[in-house]
Amino acid sequence: MKKLLDNALYIEDIRGVAGLGLPWEKLKDTSVLITGAGGLIGSFLTDVLMWRNREEGMNCKIYAMGRNASSAKERFAGYWEDPLFSFIEHDIADRLEREENFEYMLHLASNTHPVAYATTPVSTIRTNVLGADHLLAYAAAHSVRRFLFASSNEVYGENRGDAEFFTEEYCGYIDCNTLRAGYPESKRCGEALCQAYRKEKGVDVVIPRLTRSYGPTLLQSDTKAMSQFLRKAVSGEDIVLKSKGNQFYSYTYAADAVSGLLTVLLKGESGEAYNIADEKSDITLKDLAGIIAKQCGRKVVFELPDSTEKAGYSTATKARIDGSKIKKLGWEMRYDMPKGIGRTIRILKSLQDEA
Repeated sequence: MKKLLDNALYIEDIRGVAGLGLPWEKLKDTSVLITGAGGLIGSFLTDVLMWRNREEGMNCKIYAMGRNASSAKERFAGYWEDPLFSFIEHDIADRLEREENFEYMLHLASNTHPVAYATTPVSTIRTNVLGADHLLAYAAAHSVRRFLFASSNEVYGENRGDAEFFTEEYCGYIDCNTLRAGYPESKRCGEALCQAYRKEKGVDVVIPRLTRSYGPTLLQSDTKAMSQFLRKAVSGEDIVLKSKGNQFYSYTYAADAVSGLLTVLLKGESGEAYNIADEKSDITLKDLAGIIAKQCGRKVVFELPDSTEKAGYSTATKARIDGSKIKKLGWEMRYDMPKGIGRTIRILKSLQDEA
């Protein structure tokens, strides 16, 4: 089977991020822990940092953490024996008992799709809250240089009709007495823990808030609408829309999400939250389905969601995110929606054709 790292377009994406004019010297001769390293964002980030190691001599030891060593070994086969790469099999809902002194800790692990919210709500909350607490405690005890907590646009809740775009100060409505609230409320709690550890323990924290992300590193288990659309497209099937499609959201291609994370990590101000977003990738779900259908020569069909799917869906119908704050750090979105979708489909089709 052809691997993602053999794909020329994907390598171009990695080089594009790895070649940005960021203060990479901050990572030279350091060690970085990445939780959720096998996920959509974590795996791309790992590829970027390992590319910097091999091509630029950054000498940054990457500790990739996840719950499944066998799938990680397959995904990171090209690095598995590299002395600058080490995989840690661990569930961060359990306390981290190790002796490494990481300079940087990036908490990216989280359930991030509707079926997981509905079927494993306890795990979702434990990962975002207990996981953050365990990692922050470790950071405090080992004098970590900087801690990054990957948060979400979900913390803004539902638009109260008083804002076209959500700035970092916006705080919308969340009904906490629901199953679906487990994800956004636990992300809010994770952010609050970051501020508590910063004040009480002196931990340097930064909080990038990701929008709905997509790209060729998506997992087969991901049940977000975007991921389902893309899998249908790659398989040559019609795109199935399970609502009227009027939801108006912000999206980010994986390469742009990772460049945003790195910008916040290396240039962000301690204690601050930053939206990784640009309005040129804001789109309604209906129009998104249409773009994907057009690119693969199929049509959009409508279908009612089952009860499990519906329980995990966000009730927010409009969530457009203001990215002006991170742009002041020099971040720019390189891939608008048509370009990002096109690249994702081409890469995934290439991998499927070579399977």
